[in-house]
Amino acid sequence: MIDSHCHLEMFENQISDVLRRAYDAGVNTFITVSSDKESIEKTVKISEQYPMVYAGIGIHPHDAIDLNEEILKKIFELTRHPKVIAVGEIGLDYHYENSPKDVQQKAFIRQLELAREVGLPVIIHSRDAFEDTIKILKESGIKNGVMHCFSGNVNQAKKAIDHNFFISISGVVTFKNAKKIKEVAKFVPDEYLIIETDAPYLAPEPLRGKKNEPAFLIYVAKALAELRGVTEEDIERITTVNVKRLFHI
Repeated sequence: MIDSHCHLEMFENQISDVLRRAYDAGVNTFITVSSDKESIEKTVKISEQYPMVYAGIGIHPHDAIDLNEEILKKIFELTRHPKVIAVGEIGLDYHYENSPKDVQQKAFIRQLELAREVGLPVIIHSRDAFEDTIKILKESGIKNGVMHCFSGNVNQAKKAIDHNFFISISGVVTFKNAKKIKEVAKFVPDEYLIIETDAPYLAPEPLRGKKNEPAFLIYVAKALAELRGVTEEDIERITTVNVKRLFHI
C-alpha cells in the first residue's frame, strides 16, 4: 500500500522505526509532505535518505502569512529534485484562520501558479473553505491533484472529481460519528480514490488519541473495504494504481 500523505519530519529520530513498522504492516511507499517553511528542506532530505519516500513541498494555509518570494524561490528550486513529486500541502483553512483569509488566498494562488509553471500536481488542504477552494482551483486552470484528508460532503466530492481531482480518505473514516465521510467513501469512483494517514495526526479507530503512523493505514483500507463491499486487497490495488498515476512514481 501507499501512504499518500504523512509528515515524517515530525517523527524526528524515529523515522527508521516508523518506516520499518509500516513495511511490516504492508505499507511500502510514502509521500511525506511539508507544511511550513522549516519543514520544506527537511521533507526533501528525508526523501533522499529512504528509497520509497517521496516529497510534496509547499506552505500550509495556517502558515500562509510566512510565504514570501524567498520561500517561493526555494520551493521552485526544490521542485527540480527527482524525489519531489508535488506542490503541497497548499490550500485554505477557514476553521482556525491562523492566517487571514485574504492572505491564505493569495498564498494559495501563488503556489498554484508555481505548480502550473513546473508542471507538478498539487496536494490540497481545504477545511471549511470548499467553495473558495474549488473556485480558485478552477481559475488556476490546474486539473491535476488531490483533495487531501477530504472533509466535505458527497456533493462537494462530486465537484472536485468533476474538476479531475482525486479524493483522499484518512483515518477519519473509521470514526463512529463520521457519517458524512463514510458517505463520501462509498460514493467516490474507484479511479478517483486514494488513502492516507496524515500521520502523526488523525489516528484511526481503535487507536484514536494515539500518535498516528503510516503503519495504521491498514485500518483505513479495512474501513473502506467494508463500506464499499470489496476486499482490502481491492482497496490496496485501486489506491496504489491511482497514487502512481497521479504522482508518476
